[in-house]
Amino acid sequence: MDDRPNYITPAGYAALRAEYELLFATERPALVETIAWAAGNGDRSENGDYIYGRKRLREIDRRLGWLSKRMKAAKVIDPAAQPDRTRIWFGATVRVVDDDDNVRLLTLVGDDETDAGAGRIGWHAPIARALRGAGLGDVRRVVLPAGTRDYEIVAIDYPGADR
Repeated sequence: MDDRPNYITPAGYAALRAEYELLFATERPALVETIAWAAGNGDRSENGDYIYGRKRLREIDRRLGWLSKRMKAAKVIDPAAQPDRTRIWFGATVRVVDDDDNVRLLTLVGDDETDAGAGRIGWHAPIARALRGAGLGDVRRVVLPAGTRDYEIVAIDYPGADR
């Protein structure tokens, strides 16, 4: 496993916990019941409910193990409690402009909460690493697979920030 801290927002941790609870308390017991019923029907070699149920149970158990490890390693950071809101740190929502005047709105979140389509990028992503610690007006160079880009920071916001 990675030795980097697994930073996560309170909402991200709650989502991991909710998925764990759903799998453990609802889906897994229902599946075990279906497997037991299917096993009682006789020949298991051609019993689709039994074969699929066992396969799905292994998938659920693997996911539960992964979720458990991620939650155990999680370091919950509340972005609203960041002491220095003039710089980009974990949980910041940042508006950047590239060389072609394209504006992007990015939120730096934990690696388990990423959603590139929604502008939520992982803390360890190349662009997030480049933006860390930057202030308004700073220009940061990011090396991406598509090439090198320069981004100027034009706005920094944190949830719950006083306005």
